[in-house]
Amino acid sequence: MSDTHTFEATVRWPADPAQKLPPDPAFSRNAVLGSPGHADIPGSSPTVFGGDASRYNPEELVALGLAHCHMLTYLALAAKRRVAVLAYEDRATVELGKDPALGKMKILSALLRPRVTVAKGTNLDDARAMHAKAHEHCFVANSVNFPVENAPEIVEG
Repeated sequence: MSDTHTFEATVRWPADPAQKLPPDPAFSRNAVLGSPGHADIPGSSPTVFGGDASRYNPEELVALGLAHCHMLTYLALAAKRRVAVLAYEDRATVELGKDPALGKMKILSALLRPRVTVAKGTNLDDARAMHAKAHEHCFVANSVNFPVENAPEIVEG
């Protein structure tokens, strides 16, 4: 298997031929996000920047990407270590703000809050420690230039 893999994404704007366009200051930020062979994702900007709250914004998609990658890496480690994971959920957040050094808006940090339910009798300390290993090997977390913290919770099912 190759060490290089390419993934394609598409963005189509306007999402609707009737939406307002620039130079109208109320122009629509709505777009259609996708990737070949996948269902479309409704995208927009955050509402604070004139977007549609019913659509995903880029910052939410970054949080989703980080949380999803961490989960997949954690589950791969669990399978390798024969840890029975019964359920996994995460409430990931990213903080957008002005970077004082750059004077620009950027994602300053991310916080993952995975809650993992493991089978009774599982060593909970080992299950918790696997989050550090998952973070170390998560492709997406290794690709961003801001801190990604983990606050895992491990419970027995």
